[in-house]
Amino acid sequence: MAETKIHSLRAERITCIVGAVLLTALAVVTQVVQASTHVSKDQWSYPWSSGTSITFYLCAAGSELLLAFGVLGLRRGRVTGTTRAASLGVWAALVGTALIVVGHLASIPIRDELVDDGWPQVVGGVFALGTVLTAIGFMLAGRATIRAGIWHDWRRFTPLAVGAWSAILIGLQFTPVLPTAVAVYGLCFLALGVALYTQAAPAEDRSAIAAQEQPA
Repeated sequence: MAETKIHSLRAERITCIVGAVLLTALAVVTQVVQASTHVSKDQWSYPWSSGTSITFYLCAAGSELLLAFGVLGLRRGRVTGTTRAASLGVWAALVGTALIVVGHLASIPIRDELVDDGWPQVVGGVFALGTVLTAIGFMLAGRATIRAGIWHDWRRFTPLAVGAWSAILIGLQFTPVLPTAVAVYGLCFLALGVALYTQAAPAEDRSAIAAQEQPA
C-alpha cells in the first residue's frame, strides 16, 4: 500500500515536469508565430490560424491538466504544512488550474469569433478567474511552505514563485509579451516539479518501505 502511494507521488511529480516543459515550449512557439502571423489580433485564435489553433488549444489544455497533477503532488507531498491556509491555498490553485484547462477547451468552438464577441468575453473571464485563483492559491501555499520549514533550500520558494508570477500574468493578459510571460510561468512550474521530484518521501512512507525491505 505504501509502495503504491510512493509510485503515485512520483507519477504526479513527473507529470508536473512534463506539463511545465510542454507549456513552456508552446508559449515560446506562440511568441515566435506572433511575430510573423497574418491572423488578425481581433480574432480569438490569434496568433494561430483557425485549423492550427485546435491543436494548440488541445496541447495547452493537456499541459495545464498535467500541471494540475503537480498541484496535487504539492498537497500529497506534505511540504505546505497542515494549516487551514495551506489547504485552502492548494485547493484554490487546483481549481484555478482546472479553470484554465476549461478555458483552453472552450476556446476551440469560438476560435473564429472576435475577441469582443459575447462568448470570447465569457471564456476570457474564465481564464482571468483561473489565473487569479492560481495566484492567490500559490501565494497562500507558498507562504505556508516557507513557514512549515520542511524544505530548507531553494525548493521552499518554488510555490511562492508560481504564485507571484501568476499575479504578474494578470497584468499581462492583453499585452504582446503574454506568450513570453506564460513561458516564464511554465518555468516556475518546472522548478516546482523538480523540487517535488527530488524531495525525499515523507517519513512515514520511508519507514513503511524500510519495513518491507526487512528480511522475513
